[in-house]
Amino acid sequence: MLTTRRCACLQRFATAKRCQLWRVLRYQSTVPSPTSTISPALLGRAQALAAEHAELSKQLNSEYDTRIAKKAGSLSAVVTALNGWELTSNSLPELQQLIKDPSTDPELRSLAEEELQTTTEKLSSLSSDLQKSLIPEHPFAQMQCLIEIRPGAGGDEAGIFAGNLLQMYQGYCRRQGLRVNILKFDATKTQGLENSIQEAVLEIETPGAYDMLRCEAGVHRVQRVPATEVKGRTHTSAVSVLVLPNFPSQGEDELGESNFEDPSNDYYVDPTDVRTDVMRAKGAGGQHVNTTDSAVRLTHLPTNTVVAIQDSRSQQQNRAKAWQILRAKLAQARRDAREEEMAQLRLSIVGVSKMGRGDKVRTYNWGQQRVTDHRSGITLHHLDDILEGGESLDKVMASVREWLKMQDLQLLVADEEAARAKADI
Repeated sequence: MLTTRRCACLQRFATAKRCQLWRVLRYQSTVPSPTSTISPALLGRAQALAAEHAELSKQLNSEYDTRIAKKAGSLSAVVTALNGWELTSNSLPELQQLIKDPSTDPELRSLAEEELQTTTEKLSSLSSDLQKSLIPEHPFAQMQCLIEIRPGAGGDEAGIFAGNLLQMYQGYCRRQGLRVNILKFDATKTQGLENSIQEAVLEIETPGAYDMLRCEAGVHRVQRVPATEVKGRTHTSAVSVLVLPNFPSQGEDELGESNFEDPSNDYYVDPTDVRTDVMRAKGAGGQHVNTTDSAVRLTHLPTNTVVAIQDSRSQQQNRAKAWQILRAKLAQARRDAREEEMAQLRLSIVGVSKMGRGDKVRTYNWGQQRVTDHRSGITLHHLDDILEGGESLDKVMASVREWLKMQDLQLLVADEEAARAKADI
């Protein structure tokens, strides 16, 4: 049995060794760790942004400016992630040297080996955090949004499925506490069955809704036996979902970049480029709707973009809604055009492209009660819960958002490598 004095001596010895290990780890090497999972292009970008943050902080110390403070705040996540990554990365060479040194005390080597394993695992997590912090926020991320649902191939069945998707997004928004309105709803009754939607537009009035729901843009495909099918055959139909940024009619606050009167802004629409037609509404709606010129159709002549609204009894309300949708469509189209241009440039330089919103993104199979998203690859057999906007839809959407981040990261690396290649020419 060990005496009390001997136990105390061993305890002091272990403590001294841990302190020695701690002093070694405090020394930070300037040599990058060979186990780093950050590409040189991304690491260079992170360091450049950190330097920019330091410069902005100096400016703020001498004179406070709201826009500079906003810019510095947007870079703070990168700085924090980079500092954590560098601190952990630079400790690895010391640990490795300590382990390889034959003169190292066995107990200290054992502690270093344990610390090396923990540090390596931590570095992997910090690398992921640093990479994600470098992904620029989508310019429409903090905005409200519009969801436009249009049936494609499949006739009445596509229109009925469009109605299913409309209910799915309404259920999702209610469960998430998002403020939602039906901005446009054109539907016809199909042989006494469900409404067959020709077009529907949901308005989500909660800031940040665009970032939550942009993962839904694309072609949604349904495989099922339609209610109108007498021979029991499975049909495949498609519905297009378009997620548009929605800008408040009164404009942004003083820190916002959006201004309807600024020709350089995505939301600017030259009134001289828009033809306005008023007419009597068609279909159900009562005597007043059908006997007054309340329907409004706007045509953006340069792009031939047409928006027609007749939902309200007031021509003024229909006109406001039509302008709201027209601005959103043109802003999204301009953004898509720039992204497509960059995608073609990346493809020609480094062979990296990106899935467009016109591609098939998700399949809903009634017979197997299966939903598969073709971007993230997730498959769930909880069709009913998904169509109710339940937690299963959350899982699908979360997987797509993660996929989008990985795509954005891949494109970011491609951009940085292309910039480096251009600088070396």
